[in-house]
Amino acid sequence: MAEVLGWEPRAPIVAKCDRSRVLATWAPYCGNIAPTEFQIEFSSVRHLNPRQFVEKLSNELKVCGVVAGENYRFGYKAAGDASELVRLCEEYGMEAYIIKSVMDKNKDLRNMNLSDLKDRGQVSSTRVRHALAVGDMKYVSELLGRRHRLVMMLKDQKGLTSTSSKWKFSITRSCLLNLPPKDGFYENCFLIFGNAEPVKCSVFIDSTYIHLEIDEIGLSNYNSSQAFQLMGVEFGD
Repeated sequence: MAEVLGWEPRAPIVAKCDRSRVLATWAPYCGNIAPTEFQIEFSSVRHLNPRQFVEKLSNELKVCGVVAGENYRFGYKAAGDASELVRLCEEYGMEAYIIKSVMDKNKDLRNMNLSDLKDRGQVSSTRVRHALAVGDMKYVSELLGRRHRLVMMLKDQKGLTSTSSKWKFSITRSCLLNLPPKDGFYENCFLIFGNAEPVKCSVFIDSTYIHLEIDEIGLSNYNSSQAFQLMGVEFGD
């Protein structure tokens, strides 16, 4: 959408390559089946009115059911709302389930300035982005319902260096595939590579690098000859 509408590009909250993992956590709520994604070009549907959009879902994509939030808008210039979606789906023989918004239970919003948000206090990607921007990882976890995982494509990382019982290495920010938190120091993080067990680490983020520090004991799970390109860091509360 950003490219078609001319919006300024921005990093996703969840890395594209990590979306299947997140969707797999939904399986218990989806009949023990992990949802899969199917995407169509936004440019091919952006001019459709609400009826044409639902007609495309039914006739072309063979959709049999639709799930949407109560504040969902669809169709050209967001002309349709949730109630119209239900009506049109019934007309085209599809089931429609409208889900109530998940509300943010945090009353003080961690002292963040969210006065510009046009919502009623529901959890949203905008709130997650604000929480990441101030480095409040406890709040981020509350909003997401899971720890935030930062994913990196390794290419320009500095080599491992040893300091007493600690090992350190750094990865350039250009390797990031999703949105990091505010620059600063984070403890109680977990390094994830391949199928190895997560390794506890601390993270320092500056304007150029993501610096990781790992206990020497934790490196027993690390194989320096292992051919992996993706690495993840999960931030604890």
